[in-house]
Amino acid sequence: MSDLRVRLSQNAALLTAIAIFILFYVFYNMNHPRGFSVAVLIQNSNEVFTLAMVAMAQTVPVLMGGLDLSVGAIMTLVNTIASHLLNGSPAQMAFGMGVSLAAGAACGFVNGCIVVYGRIQPIIATLATGAIFLGLALFLRPSPGGNVDDDLSWAATNDLYEIAATYGYAQDGEATWFQPIAWIPVPLVLLVLVVVFIWLPFSRSVTGRTVYAVGSGEGAAYMSGLPIDRAKIAAFTLGGFFAGIGGLYLTLQTSSGNADIPQAGAYTLNSIAAVVIGGTSLLGGVGTAIGSVFGALILRTISFNFRIFEIDPLMQPLFEGVVLLAAVSLGAFRVLRVKNTLELFR
Repeated sequence: MSDLRVRLSQNAALLTAIAIFILFYVFYNMNHPRGFSVAVLIQNSNEVFTLAMVAMAQTVPVLMGGLDLSVGAIMTLVNTIASHLLNGSPAQMAFGMGVSLAAGAACGFVNGCIVVYGRIQPIIATLATGAIFLGLALFLRPSPGGNVDDDLSWAATNDLYEIAATYGYAQDGEATWFQPIAWIPVPLVLLVLVVVFIWLPFSRSVTGRTVYAVGSGEGAAYMSGLPIDRAKIAAFTLGGFFAGIGGLYLTLQTSSGNADIPQAGAYTLNSIAAVVIGGTSLLGGVGTAIGSVFGALILRTISFNFRIFEIDPLMQPLFEGVVLLAAVSLGAFRVLRVKNTLELFR
């Protein structure tokens, strides 16, 4: 029982984010004219995936006690790159996706090298590199456009049943095992795959644990002999890779590339908000990318509710700011309570 209480206490922020998301999303579906339906779920999943990826990208440097102000710019740059490459034969499209993701990881790697070897604060370094990445995006796409394969775009933004039916794997009377999962949108499948096969292995690796250790106390991590420089570079590289996934999916969703500077800035700011709402401390060392995903879900669900009730979109930042302030205040309260508890044992 005590072990369960400790686990609940350790994951209180994540559980709170999950509960808030469920509350907001149930309220949204109860008031939606079409109610809960697969079509609505697909639309919502398409809208949330890119922000969820950018939020995961922001989480890794935040866990080290820094901020990456270039995640929106990396997403935008990858979006413009992919808009040139996602067409042709299957091999050519696979190559284009590989190049796009590699570009995102390379941008993150550059950020990490500048922070480590240039000894520049992450917030300053990424502010500069973000401007460079946006400049490259504008060079590649001076105006919105692109040539994205229609079938690939359709497959990435639909549900599993539609894809299986199109290719003859879900005909009447066949593949009955497939029915329970047929309604699941592809973006949700991709999100789970990214968390399970990329984030979880990283967070449990030596490098991932070092990232947490650096955020908790870089001096202590250094004295423990942990590979701090390697962890920092790996963290920024992984962040760039996550942002690259978001940019790649945005290309598939919109079938175009757009070097929109305000859009990049909005994604960066929303990624920070999602990280905080998801329970990751801006001081570093505490949190998880899974919480950031639910933070992104909360932000998007707020916008879904605003659409349903036809509230002025200009009011949305106000409401999101209130939610963010509440999340920050709750996190500060936890830190203060822990600090006061430790002072009792001095």
